[in-house]
Amino acid sequence: MGFDGEVWSVRGADGREEIGDIVVEDADFPFLSGRFSAAGPAFDAVEPLFTRELSLMEDENWEEWEAVQGEIRRRVTLVSPRGPVPEFLLHIEGDTAWFRWSDEPFEDG
Repeated sequence: MGFDGEVWSVRGADGREEIGDIVVEDADFPFLSGRFSAAGPAFDAVEPLFTRELSLMEDENWEEWEAVQGEIRRRVTLVSPRGPVPEFLLHIEGDTAWFRWSDEPFEDG
């Protein structure tokens, strides 16, 4: 697939506030990954959620991880070059981001 070089935006839940951009550098199905550049103070407000979810994932604390991922999805929107995606799983660590998305809600479980 031709995702390399695409710019995906991370925005506030309302879709207006710019949190940062991801320039896709690799597509390893089902994840895309790339360089993340924060848009300043808007990212500062959600960065602790991303730090926490990675720590919980490393500790395999899936129940708390799911709660934090839910909060991330409540507070941010992922926007592809074609528009907002309805469902996503997003990780950000420093200047790297990796994510998967779906045009349909993910199945529970």
